[in-house]
Amino acid sequence: MHILVRLIGISVMGMTTATCLAADKMKPGLWEMTMKSDAMKAMPKIPPEQLEKMKQMGIKMPDMQNGAMVHKICYTKEMVEQEKPPASGREQQCQSKNFSRSGNAYSGDIICDMPEMKGTGNVKGSISQDSMTSVYDFKGVSHGKPYTQHMETTGKWLGSDCGDVKPPMMPPKK
Repeated sequence: MHILVRLIGISVMGMTTATCLAADKMKPGLWEMTMKSDAMKAMPKIPPEQLEKMKQMGIKMPDMQNGAMVHKICYTKEMVEQEKPPASGREQQCQSKNFSRSGNAYSGDIICDMPEMKGTGNVKGSISQDSMTSVYDFKGVSHGKPYTQHMETTGKWLGSDCGDVKPPMMPPKK
């Protein structure tokens, strides 16, 4: 589960890097992201009573629908206009390399060098003002064991008001 959470974060990092590079910037506001992978399809379903206990403890779990993880993310105007992606602590140990774009299409590499996970990945996709798609492939070693991951992400803009959904942490300005 920890590996999956890490890879989701890395995938989001790649996708948000692309938002900064896309010719036609995303609209700021609330977005719904749907991520599909073989690992998510194989995840055991968490019983409703356990989900409720986690919720009471302040743990927010994304919705799982047909082997896909669906969650909402808030992008501020500053986030979609900057040249660097939003980041959180875990993703900072992975780096974006070789990002390129042509119109609204993008591609790039992600290199991870964490104690628990080392490897490389590739992300490619497209972004418009109100939708996005990406395909991410990763190959490496996690906790000393070979690990591969294929993830497909789609996103759609839901509106300008993020409600109670908070934006991801921004990297410090230099």
